[in-house]
Amino acid sequence: MNSRLAHTYSIVGRDPKSGEMGVAVQSHFFSVGSVVAWGEAGVGVVATQSMVKIDYGPHGLALMREGVSAEDALARLMAQDEAREVRQVAMLDATGGVATHTGSRCIPDAGHLIAENVSVQANMMENDRVWPAMLAAFQDGTGQPLADRLLTALAAAQAAGGDIRGQQSAALLVVDGERQAEAWRGRQIDLRVEEHPDPVTELQRLLRYHQAYRYASESDELMARGEWEAAKGAIDKAVALVPDEVELRFWAAHAMLMAGREGEALPRFAEVFAEEPQWAALLPRLVPAGLLPEDPALIQRILDRAQR
Repeated sequence: MNSRLAHTYSIVGRDPKSGEMGVAVQSHFFSVGSVVAWGEAGVGVVATQSMVKIDYGPHGLALMREGVSAEDALARLMAQDEAREVRQVAMLDATGGVATHTGSRCIPDAGHLIAENVSVQANMMENDRVWPAMLAAFQDGTGQPLADRLLTALAAAQAAGGDIRGQQSAALLVVDGERQAEAWRGRQIDLRVEEHPDPVTELQRLLRYHQAYRYASESDELMARGEWEAAKGAIDKAVALVPDEVELRFWAAHAMLMAGREGEALPRFAEVFAEEPQWAALLPRLVPAGLLPEDPALIQRILDRAQR
């Protein structure tokens, strides 16, 4: 594949308790995540950057899938790459093995650091404090969820100076530590900010939404089983993360109603209908789906809130 320019800073990391692995990246480059970040559950993760040869991503994963260590996989691919001195590549395998290469012709400031279960790497940076700041932030976050630690590392890199050209895009990819029969099941988080004046902050916001909608999905499954009190608990967690998201507040009111708390649910429906009236139009459609009882009086009591 032809090279693409993705001068950037990135981190590959692993949570030794859960086995989850992830890549996080930011660059003054449009859609950096589509080029730099690669991962597969139970196999490994790769960041390929600088004068990017995308092949390091899928080919590195293919080798690690066969049981080749990150160190050997990177060495094999570099041996086949005559332009390796303009590359910067990091690989992390499912055992926590890490290997990184910063070519001698990467644009300074450029460099990398490796520690247990993590590698940080950067090129075309404002200064040489960027990648040490990433490593320190990641290590200071021990015990926190992997995704949060990865984004904290990106924020630390930016605070230390970041890309000399500024900011444009960012991405976060997290995969399971165990292989899955269906590959899509192992992809826990896959978020991208393609173009934004403050992509790391925006990515942190999107991660909060991602976590909220995980709780919403959990609530949906509980609703399907008729476990309304548990469904209410899950959707309340979602609302706490993104309280301005009207849809989540609608489903929180719905779960509260179905849990037998009509008096508490009605004011919440009123708030939702006042902000976005279309939810009042949706409400009766929940009856044939089995998500509301066939009780015209109840439906009318709720809809009356839309008139206030």
